[in-house]
Amino acid sequence: MNKRIAITALSSFSPLGNQPELIWNEYLKNTSLIFETQIGNQTIPVAKISQELKEMVLQLRQSESRYKALDNSVLFAILASRQAVAKAGWSANDNFGINIGSSRGATELFEKHHQEFIKTGKTEVLASPTTTLGNISSWVAHDLKSQGPEISHSITCSTALHALLNGVAWLRAGMAGKFLVGGSEAPLTPFTIAQMQALKIYSKTNECRAFDLEKTKNSMVLGEGAAMVCLEIDEGQQALAYIEGVGYATDILEHSISISTEAVCFQKSMEMALQNNKLSDVDAIVMHAPGTIKGDLSEYKAIQKVFGATLPLLTTNKWKIGHTFGASGMLSIELAILMMQYNQFIGVPFAPMQFQKKPIQKVLINAVGFGGNAVSVLLSL
Repeated sequence: MNKRIAITALSSFSPLGNQPELIWNEYLKNTSLIFETQIGNQTIPVAKISQELKEMVLQLRQSESRYKALDNSVLFAILASRQAVAKAGWSANDNFGINIGSSRGATELFEKHHQEFIKTGKTEVLASPTTTLGNISSWVAHDLKSQGPEISHSITCSTALHALLNGVAWLRAGMAGKFLVGGSEAPLTPFTIAQMQALKIYSKTNECRAFDLEKTKNSMVLGEGAAMVCLEIDEGQQALAYIEGVGYATDILEHSISISTEAVCFQKSMEMALQNNKLSDVDAIVMHAPGTIKGDLSEYKAIQKVFGATLPLLTTNKWKIGHTFGASGMLSIELAILMMQYNQFIGVPFAPMQFQKKPIQKVLINAVGFGGNAVSVLLSL
């Protein structure tokens, strides 16, 4: 049960790019990748992938007739998964498992098909099979010719880290030798934006003030992207990082989108992930911090409850790339691994200044979604 799990490869596809060196260079810049864009009949702040990455998506869509009907959430996942598996040196004969989730799934396609139905009373032949959540893992498995188990799920914004939990469980149970896990999201659609605006959490300015505890208005901004990691039982192979601990918990809800004032779910998930580790060994935390007043502050209070007066370095990437829903936790894993590799803390420009006093060797990553379903993962070099 205590088998050590290694992350042997990581790949992402986001506004930061899709190459580790370029992604790190973007993180070194104190500039956001959030810009105003036309979505439906609104001009609003979002974080979009670059034109270069859009061309890659278009090329994939045109490469085979079967890909033409797929949603961007599936195509993002295929591109990121191809790269991750290639870096890990896996082949179809490895029979690796796949667990890739999404909060919203094929929302762009779903909206398109629904509009067609309202207009004509009919839908296209592939409307159903191309809009199911299982669509992502299934198509990635088809693309990679994997013979292992395929799992898809939606646990809102903690989806990618729940995929990691599943992968760890399968590996430790001896039911698989390797697992590809992650999340993918393409949520920049009129209906999705409207849902966030209805909750009164979407930013009305051209920025996301994630981890700004002095903000007086909610400032969440949506972004798009995908991120995958390859998990293996540690057998001495070269690894990017190791999973030292995992934790999970769910808040008792006051209403369907609530999180408790001191994020009890995060307190429990962090304490579970930190078992057998000293609090002082945690060098940094990549927070969920979605840019909402309550979400950011409750997580901060939970961290204070767990760590006391001496806090690790605290950061988030949502001020830079927005909230990518189901993919966000794995993009936070990417930031954590990069900070450990380069031994450099990446802070939030408008948060209180923090100073790195020791090497970054252990990083805790948090994610939570609607329903208060928190996950915490502790990584080490």
